Amino acid sequence: MAETTIMTLSIAPVRRFIGVVTTGGLGLLLLYISMAHPPQSVASQLFLVFVAILAGWQAWRLWQSGDRSIHLTEAGLFLDTGEVIAPLDLIRRVDRGLFAFKPSNGFLVVLTERAPRGGDPGLWWRIGRRVGIGGSANAREAKGMAEILQTMIAQRDGTL
Repeated sequence: MAETTIMTLSIAPVRRFIGVVTTGGLGLLLLYISMAHPPQSVASQLFLVFVAILAGWQAWRLWQSGDRSIHLTEAGLFLDTGEVIAPLDLIRRVDRGLFAFKPSNGFLVVLTERAPRGGDPGLWWRIGRRVGIGGSANAREAKGMAEILQTMIAQRDGTL
């Protein structure tokens, strides 16, 4: 990522804390329920333990992703580590509609080609041709990034 950063999007510390506490708290609550008041069937108890471990793992990943940020450059969307999220030449459109399958406080980027799965909880995810940006990020910053990205796409396509 040798280009200049136009805008940066990151997770607010308070939202990061609330997300980690609620997700981790859910894991602890499920673990407590499975041990203190075990269900009749062993399969149900194993399921509760599995979901509790999954919630704890998700809380840990959310805590780790809180240190990361997304940078919008002239070349597209990048992580602060330099990993490419969505290069500008592969972005077809940006969707911020009410009924779009997008993260809360965020927007959806539709690519022209499939990309490998990836993501950081609360910040971004990528499945196939869809990239979700946002989640625990500031809604105003995400909206601003989406508007700038839409303008960049319109300039690239010559529709502006």
